[in-house]
Amino acid sequence: MVLPRTLARLNRVGANRVLRHLASRVPGFGVVRHVGRRSGRRYSTPVTVFRTGDSGYAIALVYGRKSDWVRNVLAAGHCDLRVRGRDVPVEHARTEHDETRAVVPRLLRPPLAALGVSDFLYLDERAP
Repeated sequence: MVLPRTLARLNRVGANRVLRHLASRVPGFGVVRHVGRRSGRRYSTPVTVFRTGDSGYAIALVYGRKSDWVRNVLAAGHCDLRVRGRDVPVEHARTEHDETRAVVPRLLRPPLAALGVSDFLYLDERAP
């Protein structure tokens, strides 16, 4: 089971405001900077992020594919990702379902499996 929407709403109001500042510097975390598809407003969302190869990233969708931030990024096809203190423009946003969670380090697969997380948002680093 993916984490409940109620928890997502609570995080948006409370924890995300604090985590937004820490997540961009801590390994395994990052901040997605995206634009609202209806409002045009800029948002920053803390996420768990993993490298995929030389120029890609995967984000575990712990609240599922229907989260507003996921829908915003998919609608735009791109966003900015702040990881380890640097801004990375990314594009080619797409979601994939992976029951094996192969993109995640082995140590983190059981906790994600216990939460029922098997959807990921994949992003490619934009070429300079």
